[in-house]
Amino acid sequence: MGLIVVEQRVTPKQVAQAINVSESSLKRWCDRGLVKTIRTPGGHRRLDLPDVVEFLRKSGREIVRPALLGLPSVTGGGARPLNRARHELRDALLEGEAERCRRAVFDLHLAGRSVGSICDEVMAGAMHDIGDQWACGAAEIYQERRASMLCLRLLSELGLATPAPDNLPLAVGGTPECDHYMIPTMMAEIVLRQQGWQAQSLGSRLPFATLAAAIRDVRPQLFWLSVSHIDDEERFLSDYRAFYQAIRDEVPVIVGGRALSDPIRRQMQYTAFGDNMQHLEAFARSLIAQNRSSEKT
Repeated sequence: MGLIVVEQRVTPKQVAQAINVSESSLKRWCDRGLVKTIRTPGGHRRLDLPDVVEFLRKSGREIVRPALLGLPSVTGGGARPLNRARHELRDALLEGEAERCRRAVFDLHLAGRSVGSICDEVMAGAMHDIGDQWACGAAEIYQERRASMLCLRLLSELGLATPAPDNLPLAVGGTPECDHYMIPTMMAEIVLRQQGWQAQSLGSRLPFATLAAAIRDVRPQLFWLSVSHIDDEERFLSDYRAFYQAIRDEVPVIVGGRALSDPIRRQMQYTAFGDNMQHLEAFARSLIAQNRSSEKT
Protein backbone atom coordinates (compact mmCIF):
# COMPACT_ATOMS: atom_id res chain seq x y z
CA MET A 1 0.00 0.00 0.00
CA GLY A 2 2.99 2.30 0.47
CA LEU A 3 3.77 5.05 -1.99
CA ILE A 4 7.08 5.27 -3.82
CA VAL A 5 9.33 7.98 -2.46
CA VAL A 6 9.98 10.57 -5.16
CA GLU A 7 13.72 10.91 -5.80
CA GLN A 8 14.62 14.57 -5.37
CA ARG A 9 17.62 14.97 -7.67
CA VAL A 10 18.03 13.49 -11.16
CA THR A 11 20.49 13.67 -14.06
CA PRO A 12 19.86 15.29 -17.46
CA LYS A 13 20.12 11.81 -18.99
CA GLN A 14 17.29 10.51 -16.78
CA VAL A 15 15.05 13.42 -17.73
CA ALA A 16 15.92 13.16 -21.43
CA GLN A 17 15.10 9.45 -21.48
CA ALA A 18 11.91 10.00 -19.49
CA ILE A 19 10.54 12.46 -22.05
CA ASN A 20 12.16 10.86 -25.13
CA VAL A 21 14.47 13.67 -26.23
CA SER A 22 18.22 13.71 -26.73
CA GLU A 23 20.41 14.47 -23.75
CA SER A 24 22.03 17.30 -25.73
CA SER A 25 18.61 18.94 -26.23
CA LEU A 26 17.89 18.68 -22.53
CA LYS A 27 21.26 20.26 -21.70
CA ARG A 28 20.57 23.13 -24.12
CA TRP A 29 17.29 23.80 -22.30
CA CYS A 30 19.23 23.83 -19.04
CA ASP A 31 21.75 26.30 -20.50
CA ARG A 32 18.88 28.56 -21.61
CA GLY A 33 17.47 28.55 -18.07
CA LEU A 34 14.32 26.62 -18.96
CA VAL A 35 15.21 24.03 -16.32
CA LYS A 36 17.08 25.10 -13.21
CA THR A 37 20.45 23.31 -13.03
CA ILE A 38 22.70 22.51 -10.08
CA ARG A 39 26.38 21.69 -10.48
CA THR A 40 28.04 19.05 -8.33
CA PRO A 41 31.52 19.71 -6.88
CA GLY A 42 32.82 17.73 -9.87
CA GLY A 43 31.03 20.00 -12.35
CA HIS A 44 28.24 17.57 -13.34
CA ARG A 45 24.71 18.80 -13.97
CA ARG A 46 21.95 17.72 -11.60
CA LEU A 47 18.28 18.70 -11.66
CA ASP A 48 15.94 18.96 -8.68
CA LEU A 49 12.80 16.96 -9.43
CA PRO A 50 10.41 19.81 -8.42
CA ASP A 51 12.08 22.02 -11.04
CA VAL A 52 11.76 19.25 -13.64
CA VAL A 53 8.08 18.77 -12.82
CA GLU A 54 7.48 22.53 -13.10
CA PHE A 55 9.19 22.54 -16.52
CA LEU A 56 7.02 19.63 -17.68
CA ARG A 57 3.85 21.37 -16.40
CA LYS A 58 4.67 24.54 -18.34
CA SER A 59 5.96 22.91 -21.52
CA GLY A 60 3.27 20.24 -21.77
CA ARG A 61 5.82 17.60 -22.76
CA GLU A 62 4.67 14.00 -22.48
CA ILE A 63 6.48 11.67 -20.10
CA VAL A 64 7.21 8.43 -21.93
CA ARG A 65 9.14 6.67 -19.14
CA PRO A 66 7.89 8.21 -15.87
CA ALA A 67 9.42 5.49 -13.72
CA LEU A 68 12.86 7.02 -14.41
CA LEU A 69 11.71 10.02 -12.37
CA GLY A 70 9.91 8.02 -9.70
CA LEU A 71 6.51 9.06 -11.08
CA PRO A 72 3.44 6.84 -11.64
CA SER A 73 3.63 4.27 -14.39
CA VAL A 74 1.22 5.82 -16.92
CA THR A 75 1.47 9.53 -16.18
CA GLY A 76 0.26 11.75 -19.02
CA GLY A 77 -3.51 11.38 -19.14
CA GLY A 78 -4.26 14.60 -17.31
CA ALA A 79 -6.77 15.98 -19.81
CA ARG A 80 -9.56 14.02 -18.13
CA PRO A 81 -12.36 16.07 -16.48
CA LEU A 82 -11.87 16.75 -12.78
CA ASN A 83 -15.13 14.99 -11.91
CA ARG A 84 -13.93 11.81 -13.61
CA ALA A 85 -10.60 12.04 -11.77
CA ARG A 86 -12.51 12.44 -8.50
CA HIS A 87 -14.37 9.18 -9.10
CA GLU A 88 -11.18 7.39 -10.14
CA LEU A 89 -9.40 8.58 -7.01
CA ARG A 90 -12.36 7.67 -4.79
CA ASP A 91 -12.41 4.10 -6.10
CA ALA A 92 -8.63 3.74 -5.82
CA LEU A 93 -8.67 5.08 -2.24
CA LEU A 94 -11.46 2.71 -1.23
CA GLU A 95 -9.52 -0.22 -2.67
CA GLY A 96 -6.23 0.93 -1.15
CA GLU A 97 -4.47 1.01 -4.54
CA ALA A 98 -1.67 3.50 -3.99
CA GLU A 99 -0.32 3.52 -7.55
CA ARG A 100 -3.74 4.31 -9.03
CA CYS A 101 -4.09 7.13 -6.51
CA ARG A 102 -0.72 8.59 -7.51
CA ARG A 103 -1.60 8.29 -11.17
CA ALA A 104 -4.88 10.16 -10.81
CA VAL A 105 -3.27 13.05 -8.92
CA PHE A 106 0.02 13.36 -10.81
CA ASP A 107 -1.66 13.15 -14.21
CA LEU A 108 -3.62 16.27 -13.32
CA HIS A 109 -0.61 18.02 -11.77
CA LEU A 110 1.62 17.39 -14.77
CA ALA A 111 -1.17 18.47 -17.12
CA GLY A 112 -1.03 21.92 -15.52
CA ARG A 113 -3.96 21.75 -13.10
CA SER A 114 -3.46 23.94 -10.05
CA VAL A 115 -2.93 22.24 -6.69
CA GLY A 116 -5.98 24.13 -5.40
CA SER A 117 -8.29 22.62 -8.01
CA ILE A 118 -6.84 19.13 -7.43
CA CYS A 119 -7.34 19.49 -3.68
CA ASP A 120 -10.87 20.92 -3.87
CA GLU A 121 -12.43 19.08 -6.75
CA VAL A 122 -10.60 15.76 -6.71
CA MET A 123 -9.05 14.90 -3.35
CA ALA A 124 -11.56 16.61 -1.05
CA GLY A 125 -14.39 15.48 -3.31
CA ALA A 126 -13.21 11.86 -3.22
CA MET A 127 -12.88 11.93 0.58
CA HIS A 128 -16.35 13.49 0.88
CA ASP A 129 -17.78 10.65 -1.23
CA ILE A 130 -16.01 8.08 0.95
CA GLY A 131 -17.34 9.77 4.08
CA ASP A 132 -20.89 9.54 2.70
CA GLN A 133 -20.40 5.84 1.93
CA TRP A 134 -19.07 5.21 5.43
CA ALA A 135 -22.01 7.09 6.99
CA CYS A 136 -24.55 4.91 5.19
CA GLY A 137 -22.68 1.66 5.80
CA ALA A 138 -21.41 1.19 2.23
CA ALA A 139 -17.76 1.51 3.32
CA GLU A 140 -15.90 0.21 6.35
CA ILE A 141 -14.18 2.43 8.91
CA TYR A 142 -10.81 0.93 7.97
CA GLN A 143 -11.35 2.01 4.36
CA GLU A 144 -11.98 5.61 5.39
CA ARG A 145 -8.92 5.63 7.65
CA ARG A 146 -6.74 4.02 4.99
CA ALA A 147 -7.98 6.55 2.43
CA SER A 148 -7.01 9.40 4.78
CA MET A 149 -3.49 8.00 5.16
CA LEU A 150 -3.12 7.61 1.40
CA CYS A 151 -4.23 11.21 0.90
CA LEU A 152 -1.62 12.41 3.38
CA ARG A 153 1.07 10.50 1.49
CA LEU A 154 -0.15 11.87 -1.83
CA LEU A 155 0.04 15.39 -0.45
CA SER A 156 3.53 14.72 0.85
CA GLU A 157 4.60 13.66 -2.66
CA LEU A 158 2.94 16.70 -4.23
CA GLY A 159 4.88 18.83 -1.77
CA LEU A 160 8.15 17.15 -2.77
CA ALA A 161 7.31 17.87 -6.42
CA THR A 162 6.63 21.58 -5.79
CA PRO A 163 9.58 24.02 -5.89
CA ALA A 164 10.18 25.95 -2.67
CA PRO A 165 13.26 28.25 -2.85
CA ASP A 166 14.49 29.69 0.43
CA ASN A 167 14.16 33.33 -0.69
CA LEU A 168 10.34 33.22 -0.90
CA PRO A 169 8.06 34.97 1.62
CA LEU A 170 7.26 32.74 4.58
CA ALA A 171 3.79 31.44 5.46
CA VAL A 172 2.95 29.20 8.42
CA GLY A 173 -0.27 27.69 9.67
CA GLY A 174 -2.02 24.76 11.25
CA THR A 175 -5.14 23.68 13.11
CA PRO A 176 -6.31 24.70 16.59
CA GLU A 177 -6.21 22.41 19.61
CA CYS A 178 -9.77 21.17 19.00
CA ASP A 179 -9.03 20.00 15.44
CA HIS A 180 -7.06 16.85 14.66
CA TYR A 181 -7.51 16.87 10.87
CA MET A 182 -4.16 16.96 9.05
CA ILE A 183 -5.27 16.85 5.40
CA PRO A 184 -6.60 20.44 5.07
CA THR A 185 -3.53 22.11 6.59
CA MET A 186 -1.23 19.99 4.40
CA MET A 187 -3.28 21.05 1.39
CA ALA A 188 -2.87 24.70 2.39
CA GLU A 189 0.90 24.29 2.63
CA ILE A 190 1.25 22.87 -0.87
CA VAL A 191 -1.21 25.36 -2.42
CA LEU A 192 0.81 28.23 -0.98
CA ARG A 193 4.09 26.73 -2.17
CA GLN A 194 2.77 26.56 -5.72
CA GLN A 195 1.75 30.23 -5.49
CA GLY A 196 5.25 31.39 -4.56
CA TRP A 197 5.42 31.04 -0.78
CA GLN A 198 7.85 29.21 1.46
CA ALA A 199 5.02 27.51 3.36
CA GLN A 200 5.33 25.38 6.49
CA SER A 201 2.42 23.60 8.14
CA LEU A 202 2.97 23.47 11.89
CA GLY A 203 0.61 20.50 12.22
CA SER A 204 -2.66 19.86 14.02
CA ARG A 205 -4.11 20.18 17.56
CA LEU A 206 -2.06 23.30 18.36
CA PRO A 207 -3.05 25.57 21.27
CA PHE A 208 -3.53 29.19 20.23
CA ALA A 209 -0.76 30.22 22.63
CA THR A 210 1.82 28.16 20.73
CA LEU A 211 0.52 29.43 17.38
CA ALA A 212 1.08 32.98 18.62
CA ALA A 213 4.56 32.01 19.82
CA ALA A 214 5.36 30.59 16.38
CA ILE A 215 4.31 33.85 14.72
CA ARG A 216 6.50 35.87 17.10
CA ASP A 217 9.47 33.52 16.65
CA VAL A 218 9.54 32.94 12.88
CA ARG A 219 7.85 36.20 11.76
CA PRO A 220 5.92 34.92 8.72
CA GLN A 221 4.36 37.18 6.09
CA LEU A 222 1.14 35.10 6.15
CA PHE A 223 -0.61 32.86 8.68
CA TRP A 224 -3.38 30.36 7.91
CA LEU A 225 -5.75 28.61 10.32
CA SER A 226 -7.62 25.50 9.18
CA VAL A 227 -10.67 24.60 11.27
CA SER A 228 -12.47 21.37 10.39
CA HIS A 229 -13.78 20.52 13.87
CA ILE A 230 -14.86 22.52 16.93
CA ASP A 231 -15.97 20.72 20.08
CA ASP A 232 -16.75 23.82 22.20
CA GLU A 233 -17.73 26.89 20.16
CA GLU A 234 -17.67 29.32 23.10
CA ARG A 235 -14.18 28.29 24.16
CA PHE A 236 -12.92 28.30 20.57
CA LEU A 237 -14.18 31.84 19.96
CA SER A 238 -12.78 33.12 23.28
CA ASP A 239 -9.35 31.60 22.61
CA TYR A 240 -9.35 32.80 19.01
CA ARG A 241 -10.22 36.40 20.00
CA ALA A 242 -7.32 36.49 22.44
CA PHE A 243 -5.01 35.03 19.79
CA TYR A 244 -6.10 37.51 17.13
CA GLN A 245 -5.71 40.49 19.43
CA ALA A 246 -2.18 39.33 20.24
CA ILE A 247 -1.02 38.96 16.61
CA ARG A 248 -3.34 41.14 14.50
CA ASP A 249 -0.72 43.80 13.83
CA GLU A 250 2.01 41.30 13.01
CA VAL A 251 0.71 39.20 10.11
CA PRO A 252 -2.25 38.78 7.70
CA VAL A 253 -4.51 35.95 8.89
CA ILE A 254 -6.54 33.78 6.53
CA VAL A 255 -8.98 31.29 8.04
CA GLY A 256 -11.01 28.47 6.51
CA GLY A 257 -12.49 25.06 7.12
CA ARG A 258 -15.87 23.36 7.21
CA ALA A 259 -16.34 24.01 10.95
CA LEU A 260 -16.42 27.79 10.45
CA SER A 261 -20.14 28.25 9.85
CA ASP A 262 -21.57 31.71 9.15
CA PRO A 263 -22.66 32.27 12.79
CA ILE A 264 -19.14 31.46 14.02
CA ARG A 265 -17.42 33.53 11.34
CA ARG A 266 -19.52 36.59 12.18
CA GLN A 267 -17.94 36.54 15.64
CA MET A 268 -14.36 36.35 14.34
CA GLN A 269 -11.88 38.88 12.98
CA TYR A 270 -9.46 37.93 10.22
CA THR A 271 -7.80 39.31 7.11
CA ALA A 272 -9.50 36.90 4.71
CA PHE A 273 -11.70 33.82 4.70
CA GLY A 274 -11.43 30.97 2.20
CA ASP A 275 -14.25 28.54 1.52
CA ASN A 276 -11.80 26.26 -0.26
CA MET A 277 -8.20 25.90 -1.42
CA GLN A 278 -8.81 27.79 -4.64
CA HIS A 279 -9.82 30.84 -2.56
CA LEU A 280 -6.56 30.48 -0.63
CA GLU A 281 -4.75 30.21 -3.96
CA ALA A 282 -6.24 33.50 -5.20
CA PHE A 283 -5.56 35.35 -1.93
CA ALA A 284 -1.95 34.13 -1.76
CA ARG A 285 -1.41 35.13 -5.39
CA SER A 286 -2.79 38.62 -4.74
CA LEU A 287 -0.49 39.10 -1.72
CA ILE A 288 2.54 38.11 -3.81
CA ALA A 289 1.51 40.61 -6.48
CA GLN A 290 1.08 43.35 -3.87
CA ASN A 291 4.51 42.62 -2.38
CA ARG A 292 6.17 42.78 -5.79
CA SER A 293 4.38 46.03 -6.61
CA SER A 294 5.47 47.64 -3.33
CA GLU A 295 9.08 46.53 -3.91
CA LYS A 296 9.11 48.26 -7.31
CA THR A 297 7.87 51.52 -5.82
